[in-house]
Amino acid sequence: MASDEETPVVNKNKRHRKDKPWDTDDIDQVQWKIDPFQSTDNKGGTFTEESSFATLFPKYREKYLREVWSAVTRALDTHGVACTLDLIHGSMSVRTTRKTYDPYIILKARDLIKLLARGVAITQAVKILDDAMACDIIKIGSLVRNKERFVKRRQRIIGPDGSTLKAIELLTQCYVLVQGNTVSVMGPYKSLKEVRRIVLDCMKNIHPIYRIKELMIRRELAKDPKLATESWDRFLPQFRKRHLKTSEKTAKKNEKLEAKVEARKAAGVDDNGGGEKTEKPAKKVYTPFPPAQLPRKVDLQLESGEYFLKAHEKEARETERRKHKQAETTAKRRAERAEAFVAPEEEAAPTVDVKRKRKRSKGDGAEEPADESMTKKTKKKKKKKKVDVDAGDVS
Repeated sequence: MASDEETPVVNKNKRHRKDKPWDTDDIDQVQWKIDPFQSTDNKGGTFTEESSFATLFPKYREKYLREVWSAVTRALDTHGVACTLDLIHGSMSVRTTRKTYDPYIILKARDLIKLLARGVAITQAVKILDDAMACDIIKIGSLVRNKERFVKRRQRIIGPDGSTLKAIELLTQCYVLVQGNTVSVMGPYKSLKEVRRIVLDCMKNIHPIYRIKELMIRRELAKDPKLATESWDRFLPQFRKRHLKTSEKTAKKNEKLEAKVEARKAAGVDDNGGGEKTEKPAKKVYTPFPPAQLPRKVDLQLESGEYFLKAHEKEARETERRKHKQAETTAKRRAERAEAFVAPEEEAAPTVDVKRKRKRSKGDGAEEPADESMTKKTKKKKKKKKVDVDAGDVS
C-alpha cells in the first residue's frame, strides 16, 4: 500500500517521454540562442542548381530603386547572392551563385525585393537578411468592397498623426508600413501574428485600440512570475459587440413592443394608447403576374410624333420649351418680390353717415354689432358723467 502511494501519477500524454540529457535547468528554453550560419557549416559545398526569384515593382518606385540599387547589391554580395534590376520590364530578381553557402538566404533575398517593391526604405528592408527577423505582407485590398469605407478603415490603422501605428510598433516590436492595398510588417514571428490579427480585425470594423489594450495588459501580466502558470482570461477585457444582425435587431424590437403592450394591459390602458383605433390598410391581392411595363422614351416620342422630327426642328422645339419654362419661373419670382411692396389692408374709421345710421338703428331698437373699442369708450364717458352728477348732488 505504501509503495502505491509513493509512486507519482504520470500523465497519459507524457507516459512514453524520455529524459533529454541536453535539456537542463541552466538552458533558457524561451529564448534559444540562434548561432549565425557560417560558410563552414555548409558541408555539402556549392549548390548543384541555381535558385532565383523575381518580383515586379510600380513605376513610381523606379527612381528610388535606381538610387539605392548599389546598396542592395553590396548587402547581397556579402551572402553570395546576385541581383538584377530590369527597368524595361519593371522587375527585380535575385539568384544564387557559386559563392552562396546559406541555403535559406535566397528566401531572405526574395523577401528583401518584395519589401522594396512595397515601399519600404532600404535601411529598414536590409534588416530582413538577419535570421531573427521575418516579414509578412498583408493584403487588405479585397477585404472591403466600398472604396470610401476601405480608406476610412485603412486610416484607422494609422490613427491620428500616426499614434495608433506607433503604439502597435512599440507593443509588438515590429516595423509596420501601410501602403496602398497592402500592409508590410517586419519583426519576430510571434509579433507578426499579432499585427496580422490587428490589421484584419480593423478591416472587419473592430477598432485597433481594443487589441492594443489587450496587448498592454498581457505585457504587464508577463512581468509577474506568479501568473506564469495561470489563465489570464479574468484580467483581459471582454468587449461586447454592439453591431447586431438584422434578425437580432428585429427580435430586440419585438421584445420591446411586447413589454410595452403588457405594461399597458397592466395599467388598464388600451393598446392604442386610449385614442381612436386606426383602420388597418387593406391587404393587397397577390398576383403572380408582374406589373405592366412602362413605356420607353422612344415609345413616348413615337406617340407624340417627336421621333419623326428633324434635328433642327427638335432643337427649335427644345429651345421654345426652355424659354416657356424660363418665362414661368421669371413671372413667379417677380410675383414673390412684389409681395413685399403690397400695402397691408387697414380698417377705415367710420364716417359721419355710418355713425348716424348706427344711432338711428339703436333708437329703433335693432341690435347692430358695434365696434368693441367704441363701446368701451362710451362706457367710460357714461361712468365719468354719473360720478360728476353724484358729486354735484352731495355738494
